[in-house]
Amino acid sequence: MLIEINPFNPQPRLIAQVVEILKNGGVIAYPTDTTYGIGCSILNKKALERIYRIKQRERNKPVSFICADLSEISHYAQVSNFAFKVMKRLLPGPYTFVLEASRTVPDLLMTRQKSVGIRVPDNAICLAIVRELGHPIVTTSANLSGEEPIGDPFLVDGELGSQLDLVVDGGILTANVSSVVSLVGDTPTILRRGIGDITSFE
Repeated sequence: MLIEINPFNPQPRLIAQVVEILKNGGVIAYPTDTTYGIGCSILNKKALERIYRIKQRERNKPVSFICADLSEISHYAQVSNFAFKVMKRLLPGPYTFVLEASRTVPDLLMTRQKSVGIRVPDNAICLAIVRELGHPIVTTSANLSGEEPIGDPFLVDGELGSQLDLVVDGGILTANVSSVVSLVGDTPTILRRGIGDITSFE
């Protein structure tokens, strides 16, 4: 199923429909500020396991999740003063920040080092979904593991729709990815170069 949501002013009625699917253990594709992502509620282990199967992704490769804002991030990660200042300056935006996880984070979302990747994308649809749901959603690019991300919702629906409960059409996006920066230990480390400006970390 594919539904179109206004990317600038998401309709509350449609956002509520998406959230109901997530609350019932659904897996969806949705827009971010880079490309389309696949996600579920971080509280639903079975849905998260479905995402690994859909993407054919190795279980030792953790996925990130989307928070609504900085205050929510502090509930799921250890945020130092330095990390807070960095994220306050750059978020919302096309970044994934790796932080030391709090005990609230499910094991499936953590690395062996007990760290976690967190995003606050500059996209009204996915932030509205997270706010309405009341807790973060998983984010991983809408593609099979190792293949290029997909920025067209109709291509996402054509390639993965049969395995998803819903594809949210928020318009045509890029096939780019976020920049990934570790802020563990207050020493920024660039883990992946994406479209987010990382010159301040070099």
